[in-house]
Amino acid sequence: MDLPTCSVISTVNAELYHIEAEPSTAAGTVLVHALTGFVDAGQAGQLAVAHLLANLEHRVVATFDVDQLLDYRSRRPVMTFDGDRWASYEQPELVLYEVQDCAGTPFLLLTGPEPDLLWERFSDAVRELVERFAVGLTVGLGAAPMAVPHTRPAAVTAHATRRELISGYHRWFNSMQMPGHAGALVELRLGEAGHDAMGFVVHVPHYLARHEYPESARGLLEHLARSSGLNLPVDALLPAAQRVLAEVNEQVARSPESMSVVASLEAQFDAVTGESDRRSLPSLDAESLPTGDEIAAELEAFLAEQDGPRESENPGG
Repeated sequence: MDLPTCSVISTVNAELYHIEAEPSTAAGTVLVHALTGFVDAGQAGQLAVAHLLANLEHRVVATFDVDQLLDYRSRRPVMTFDGDRWASYEQPELVLYEVQDCAGTPFLLLTGPEPDLLWERFSDAVRELVERFAVGLTVGLGAAPMAVPHTRPAAVTAHATRRELISGYHRWFNSMQMPGHAGALVELRLGEAGHDAMGFVVHVPHYLARHEYPESARGLLEHLARSSGLNLPVDALLPAAQRVLAEVNEQVARSPESMSVVASLEAQFDAVTGESDRRSLPSLDAESLPTGDEIAAELEAFLAEQDGPRESENPGG
């Protein structure tokens, strides 16, 4: 006999995002994305986003369904227990904001936790939003621990779907394989769909990677402003950056060993960037610089260390 059919709602086909309001952006607008969960050395990406939202007018235009995208057991949301009851739950949010820059020009900012799941559907959803809101350029922000000194300007690795978007930027690495992340896949898929997309990864001194480092956030915003034409409150981060740099300098000055390490990093940095007279530098050939595989290995180790405490802080999982 015929069995009755059941109506099943497939999570795969469920709506991944919800439009909260239509933005006032014009054709060719900029979309910036900075997701948490991957490497964010010095908390540079988080600091940059927090600085923009704290200093610029903004409103929500779209929200993503994090229940579909996040694995709560790997990143447990915080709940508050008040004596004898559960009092609150901090719901993770993956949000697309419309932000007004210092000159009143609107742009879009996508921020929140990096999806654990459905990366392809998430990337396709971002592409839909790019096309719906006539985005002309997408820019991703990131930060990685590197063998660079805090006494030099924040360097960045620039990447893009077209080389013309990052002309003039130093190419630090050749081909290498490394752990992927959702922001990188978004850029790749946008490029395959014919959209302009680029990003910056600021180089954070590896010895400061686990501390807030405002200078790196300032560097990200500086390069974002330069590449996008947006008028951003970059200089407002200068006091915090100078304060942290002064504290680091004071600590380094107390240790001859630390001073020696920083001096070596300065020499290496200057040799690579050509910012000082090479005749005054020690001989530095290609073998003295980290290879792509070594950098990828360092990133994997950094990620493993970041993931470890997160699990241990949530017993019972």
